Amino acid sequence: MSVDRVTVRVELAGHGYPVHIGAGLLSDDPLLTGHLPPGRLMVVSNETVAPLYLGRVLETLAHRDPQALVLPDGERYKTLDTASAILDRLADSGFHRDGAILALGGGVVGDLAGFAAACYMRGIDYLQLPTTLLAQVDASVGGKTGVNHPRGKNLIGAFHQPRAVVADTNTLATLPEREYRAGLAEVVKYALIDDAPFLGWLEARTEPLTQRDAAVLVPTIERCCRNKAAIVGADEREKDQRALLNLGHTFAHALETATGYERFLHGEAVAIGLVLATRLSVEREGLAPALADRVETLLHRLGLETGLPGDLSPDRLLDTMRLDKKATESGMRLVLVSSQGRAVLRDDVPEASVLGVLADASG
Repeated sequence: MSVDRVTVRVELAGHGYPVHIGAGLLSDDPLLTGHLPPGRLMVVSNETVAPLYLGRVLETLAHRDPQALVLPDGERYKTLDTASAILDRLADSGFHRDGAILALGGGVVGDLAGFAAACYMRGIDYLQLPTTLLAQVDASVGGKTGVNHPRGKNLIGAFHQPRAVVADTNTLATLPEREYRAGLAEVVKYALIDDAPFLGWLEARTEPLTQRDAAVLVPTIERCCRNKAAIVGADEREKDQRALLNLGHTFAHALETATGYERFLHGEAVAIGLVLATRLSVEREGLAPALADRVETLLHRLGLETGLPGDLSPDRLLDTMRLDKKATESGMRLVLVSSQGRAVLRDDVPEASVLGVLADASG
């Protein structure tokens, strides 16, 4: 394997799988085929990614005669209806339990295809072929699958681990600038959860990161995947530690839900959520205000907005946060930051404090 390719291993109780990262992987037949079962194959993509990369995957796997299913693009299509369309195709095509799905796209495609794979015949195999930065550093790893509900994001889903993740970094070259920068928010998240030195590492490399320099991108993706693999390996089904990966996401999901999944890209909402979470951490955890400032400055340097739009009611956002999937009967569970590289899970944050941070951030 060449030096521009790396593999991270996700180790789980009794099983595990590789995350391959590097250039040109979608054209690597032995790599893809080596992770596929002997049955029928279906490549699930969307209208944006398919014209760019579907043909390449179908050509690489031509000897396996894979089918293709192209979905509409966008978070608003991450629904039970769309998942049902995948299940319909699998059933109509006579897929058996030795078949597999290849999810070619970003986080929405990965969630939908993985959810369908988890449901069909109580579970068939699937591969993640992430084509966005956000999916390569986060969404494709860990086995979370699901769809949105009008009352909240990802309220319906399942844990279903892929056979492998194959992240071809060449796909990032065609990623629209807005989508690329949105993915950088998830990168910053890892510097706050469990990797304190990563923050300074990112601050020193903002320019090559924004310019998509491969020499920085591959180690960045690898580092995020190693951090996530360690957390998922310790807590596959989010009983405790894995919830820390949701830093900023309770705020972010409320923003997405309240705006019908049309106004913000997920990473854009996460960037705002990270700022809100660190500001709340200053009040509730004694986080140094200077660290919260560093986070906001870094996100700005990476081209992300961090303010809460003034037309979004803090009360409405708080109401949406109450139904976040991490909430319990006793109330919201929030991930906060107690110090650089150390996140904590709290279920005792007063709603008045959350509302105050939302109100202060409103533009």
